[in-house]
Amino acid sequence: MKNTGLVYGYSLDGKGGGEILTVDDIYHPLPNDRVNWLHFDYTHAETQQWITEHSQLDQVVIDALLTEESRPRSTQVGDGLLIALRGVNLSPDSDPEDMVGIRIWIDKHRIISTRRRHMLAAKDMTETLAAGTGPISSGDFLAMLSAALMVRMQDTINDTEDSVDSIEEELVSSSSYDLRNKISAVRRIVISLRRYLAPQRDALIQMHQTRVSWLTEADKQQLREVTDTLIRYIEDLDSARDRAAVAQEELTNRLAEQMNNRMYLLSLVAAVFLPLGFLTGLLGINVGGMPGAEDPSAFWIVSGFMFITVAVQVWLFKRKNWF
Repeated sequence: MKNTGLVYGYSLDGKGGGEILTVDDIYHPLPNDRVNWLHFDYTHAETQQWITEHSQLDQVVIDALLTEESRPRSTQVGDGLLIALRGVNLSPDSDPEDMVGIRIWIDKHRIISTRRRHMLAAKDMTETLAAGTGPISSGDFLAMLSAALMVRMQDTINDTEDSVDSIEEELVSSSSYDLRNKISAVRRIVISLRRYLAPQRDALIQMHQTRVSWLTEADKQQLREVTDTLIRYIEDLDSARDRAAVAQEELTNRLAEQMNNRMYLLSLVAAVFLPLGFLTGLLGINVGGMPGAEDPSAFWIVSGFMFITVAVQVWLFKRKNWF
């Protein structure tokens, strides 16, 4: 199937397994008594040609399957559903929050899905079909694929919460400027994930409320369970976002307090040396008549006076609880 655009092709046997469909098979009539799943990479010209000329779908559906950007949604078209879903990007050297999309047309006998980047949830479906534990109908396929997307998200959600826990622990023991970068990174991840998970929740709710002949009550119940899981993930993200915001606010306050303490200390030092600077400036002018200019003990007298001045200032500062 390399370089043809067809990533996976299966004809479900209704018992949890399926027969592999090749590129040659999809250009011939597929069995009408089975559910046939075709999974394409829509960036290939062959995919675009087949979906446009051989899929026998409405133009609206064709455009949606081949679109570059897709926001999670679920739309009923006749007795079928046009669906766009998102999953975390678990490919090596990629950011999980850079979510990958899958577009699906599904009716009683056809499942046509497209993607641009590799999606592990689709691969999970092929493994279940190979093991004989895969979907037995279109509704079952939709429920299992949605559940597989949720399972793949779990580790990313947990990692995000662990990152917030780590930040809160570090905040107790230190107020490093490095924490600001960590907090910003966590908030960026949460915002990116929630951007797609919130509309995906609405899409799943729309799915199990849709009235199509091939979606059974058991399928709808599975979709409700998936929706509940997604709602919990969104709540966890909201909690992580709020905790990160509180941590950032606390860090900002601590850093501001540290800065204020340093500025306060510098102000005290400046206040101590202000009269001393005035005295040394006054005695350093080069004009005649300066008292003690010829007296050998004048230096020690002036130094003693300056020491007394500093002592009086320190006493006054402590009396006023300035330090």
